[in-house]
Amino acid sequence: MSDKPEKGAKAAKKGRGGMMIKLLAALALLSAGGGGVFALVATGVLGGGKTALKDDKTPKLVRKGETDPFAPPAKEGESDAKAVDGDGGSAYRTQYFSFSDEFTSNLKGTETLVQVSIACSTHRDYRVVLWLKKHELALRSAMLAVLADTGEEDVETPKGKEALQRRLAQTINKVLTETEGFGGVDAVYFKTFIIQ
Repeated sequence: MSDKPEKGAKAAKKGRGGMMIKLLAALALLSAGGGGVFALVATGVLGGGKTALKDDKTPKLVRKGETDPFAPPAKEGESDAKAVDGDGGSAYRTQYFSFSDEFTSNLKGTETLVQVSIACSTHRDYRVVLWLKKHELALRSAMLAVLADTGEEDVETPKGKEALQRRLAQTINKVLTETEGFGGVDAVYFKTFIIQ
């Protein structure tokens, strides 16, 4: 008689443990399924596409020969002929932007002046050029600060000038990222470079 209650208690414990495992497994499957359905609805795959995907407003790389949807139309009297791209170099088209005025600044720790004309390039669509025009004042201010923080010895060598070009490109991209959410400038060029 004493053996029977022990066997019944063990069977009851075993039944509760098996039931608990089944319950947890069912809960896990429901959670995974619910998460999957949520992901499909959020991406618009399910639900009739009522959830609009956020438009990607970052400038895109433009391959040579492709049309830039943001480029301005040709002005009257200008040729509508397609640009001819070479086969070499980058697979992407390069657009250039020249800042309207020269930059003049004292060099760091000296009375020496530097006067430069600056241009930059991008492989992205025309929105980058539009942003450069739109924010030219803020860009000029930030670039003048970089020039003023440059020592005379930093602009006397080709390596120093290349380092300055990289710093200016980083500065331009920082300002554009802060104002438009994306940089897009690949390189900076000196059109003129005078040290006095």
